[in-house]
Amino acid sequence: MKIQNPFRLGLFGGLGVLVAVAIGATVGSLATILTYIGAALFLALGLDPLVSWLEKHKFPRPLAIVTVLVAVLGVFVGLVFAIIPVITEQVNKAIKAVPGLINGFQDGTIAENIQNALPWVNVKDVVDGINEWFKTLDFTSIGGGVLTVAGGIATGVTGAVVVLILTIYFVASLTSLKRGLYQLVPASKRPKFIDLAEQVAAAVGRYVIGQGSLALVNGVLSFIVLTLILPLFGLPISYSALLAFIAFLGSLIPLVGTVSGAAIITLLVLVFNGAPSVIVVAIYYLVYMQVEAYFLNPRIMAQAVKVPGAIVVIAALAGGTLLGILGALIAIPVAAAILLIINQVVVPRQNDL
Repeated sequence: MKIQNPFRLGLFGGLGVLVAVAIGATVGSLATILTYIGAALFLALGLDPLVSWLEKHKFPRPLAIVTVLVAVLGVFVGLVFAIIPVITEQVNKAIKAVPGLINGFQDGTIAENIQNALPWVNVKDVVDGINEWFKTLDFTSIGGGVLTVAGGIATGVTGAVVVLILTIYFVASLTSLKRGLYQLVPASKRPKFIDLAEQVAAAVGRYVIGQGSLALVNGVLSFIVLTLILPLFGLPISYSALLAFIAFLGSLIPLVGTVSGAAIITLLVLVFNGAPSVIVVAIYYLVYMQVEAYFLNPRIMAQAVKVPGAIVVIAALAGGTLLGILGALIAIPVAAAILLIINQVVVPRQNDL
C-alpha cells in the first residue's frame, strides 16, 4: 500500500517505533526466562549425542533418553553425596576458623605468612589500609548487601532447578521440536536447512561434552594433587576438596574459567596455608594451564568444533560481554554454526556468481 499523505506516513512510522519499543521491553522483561530456556536447550543438545549413540546400539529412543537422563542424574547425585558432605565439613571448619583468622590478623601471624610468601609486597601498608577501610564501613549497607546476596543465591538455586526440568523436557522432545522447526522452512530449501541444522546441533553437543571433560580433568587432577600428592611432601592443603570443586566449576567457563579458578584457589591457599604451599600450588596451576591450553584443549575441542583459535577468543569475549556466563558458554558453538553457514551457503553462492 502506497501512502501519499505525509501525516499518515508519520503516523504509521510512529506506530512502528512504538511496536518495536514494546517488543524490546517485552524481551527485556522475559530475559531471565529466555536465559533459562537457552541454557536448557544448550544442555539438551549436549546430551543428544549420547542419546544418538545409544540409538545406534539398538536402543529405542525412549529407552535411550531414559538411560541418559538416569545416568546423568545418577552421576549428579553421586557427586552430591560424595563431595557435598566433604565440602560441608570443610566449610564448617572454615567458618570455625574465622575467629582464628581474626586473631591471626590482629597478632600479625597472617601478615607475616603473606610477607614471607610475597616479600616484594609491603603487607603492613595493606593491613593498615584494610583497617582504615573497616572503620569507614556502613554496617547497615552491609546488612542490605548480605540480604541481596542471599536473594541472589536463592534465585540461582531456583534457576538451576528450572533449567534442569526444562532440560529433561527438551531432551525428551528434541526430535519433535526439530521436526516442527523444519516444517517452517520452504520445502525446496528444507533438505539443505536440515543438513546444516543437524551439523550445528552435533557441534553443540560435542562442544558441551568436550567442555565438561576439561572441567572433570581439572577437578580430578586438582583433588589428587591437593589432597594426595602435596601432603606426601609435607605440604598439607586445607580444604582441598572445596578447592578442587572450585577448579571444576571454573573450568566449565570457557577461556577465562580455568585462570579465574586457579587465581581464587591460590589466594585461598595463601590465606590458609601461606608459604611454601602457596608457591607450589601456584606453580602447579601455571603448569596445568599450559598443558590444558596447548595439549588438552586443542585435542578435545578439535573433535568438537573446528574453530580457529583467534575466533574462539573473540567469540568468547563477545558472548561474555553480551550475555555473561551463558554467552561465554554458547559463543563458541555459535561461532562454529556461523562458520558452517558461511562455508556451505555463502561461499558456494559467491562461487556461482
